[in-house]
Amino acid sequence: MALSYSKIKVELKEILLSNRPSELYAISIKGTVPVLCINNTTVIDESLDIMKWALMQNDSNSWISYKKRTQFDIIEENDNEFKYWLDRYKYFDRFPENNRDYYRAKCGEYLIKLNQLLECNQYLLTNKLLFVDVAIFPFIRQCANVDKYWFKDTYAKLANWLDNIIESKLFMSVMDKYLEYNSSQRPLITNFS
Repeated sequence: MALSYSKIKVELKEILLSNRPSELYAISIKGTVPVLCINNTTVIDESLDIMKWALMQNDSNSWISYKKRTQFDIIEENDNEFKYWLDRYKYFDRFPENNRDYYRAKCGEYLIKLNQLLECNQYLLTNKLLFVDVAIFPFIRQCANVDKYWFKDTYAKLANWLDNIIESKLFMSVMDKYLEYNSSQRPLITNFS
């Protein structure tokens, strides 16, 4: 979404994680996605870092500068605590130390804070979309998808926030289905608009 917002043109290579091409490992030994290869010497293989780079190129609505420290604190809690519990909630059968309800309650400690932030705003910190909204959105969406009815009943404002992002033109601009990449195809160049 940050690449689309920043109007950055990219060559898109859609891959399946179950069928990772050797070219992916040639670019990044981690073999994870997303990966942004800017040139032969600059590769960014973390989503948050790709977003930051994109906004350094073009941040016309000041996504990252508004209450920057607060935004990064929310993202840090998402990345260092919430994601830990989210994995256990989604895959509770792999973590038999506790039951699903326990893991859901641990996720709720973070979700409650987000829901409270939305008491006065359409988005987390203001009435316009910011860096923090886009950065944590995929993880909140994953959590909501485990039990959509529970999520909507328990965190109504956060569920509305999620719906606003999912229904946005920006989100829709990046959600096309792309053919799986193979080395013989012509490059797909897009700026997602």
